[in-house]
Parts: sequence; structure tokens; C-alpha cells
Amino acid sequence: MAKPNFQFQKRQKELERKKKNDEKLQRKLEKNSAATDETPEESPAEEETE
Repeated sequence: MAKPNFQFQKRQKELERKKKNDEKLQRKLEKNSAATDETPEESPAEEETE
């Protein structure tokens, strides 16, 4: 019976975790940049309509 390769499994798990965190960080940055881009444009428009 073959022995499990724990180092390979651990490395794959670490890579998967890093990829997931990178994707999460990228979504967070996109969300923040979109929010900051829209906020200055909307604020003066809202003040003018009031």
C-alpha cells in the first residue's frame, strides 16, 4: 500500500488558501475603488438636487 504524500497535500492546501485570499483581496480592492470612484461624483449631484 502506498504512503500518502502529506507534503504535497499540505502544499496544495496552502496554494489553494493563498489563491482564495488573493481573490478575496482583489474583490475587496475592486469594491473599494468602485465605491471611491462613485462617491465623489454622487455627492455633488445630491447636493445640487436638494
